[in-house]
Amino acid sequence: MSQRTDDFIKGLLIGGLIGAIVGILYAPKSGKETREEIAKKAEELMLKAKEEYELALEKSKKTYESAVTRLKHLEAAAKEKVGEIEGKVEELAEHGKEAVQETKGRLKKAIDAGVEAYKEEKEKV
Repeated sequence: MSQRTDDFIKGLLIGGLIGAIVGILYAPKSGKETREEIAKKAEELMLKAKEEYELALEKSKKTYESAVTRLKHLEAAAKEKVGEIEGKVEELAEHGKEAVQETKGRLKKAIDAGVEAYKEEKEKV
């Protein structure tokens, strides 16, 4: 639960308790009646604060579960994309190997042709 929610609940409790006490103290009742009313109001406020706390806790649980679910979906999507990229990288690497082999073969043929031409020219001289 966030600090903001905690502060709200504390403020609700303290403000409600102070308001109830001030209201009771200014009411024309005996000391025993006043103490009983203060205890009753304090209990009511505690129940209200407990309800608010439980609501906030439930809401934060739902938010947390929603975030976890969303993160799991994002993780699965990321893994899928990584798999696709790995496949493309492997394909490109294979094409690169083939291109190198092809170029290597042409270069060898060109060198062999050059050596052969050199030998023919040398024999003419």
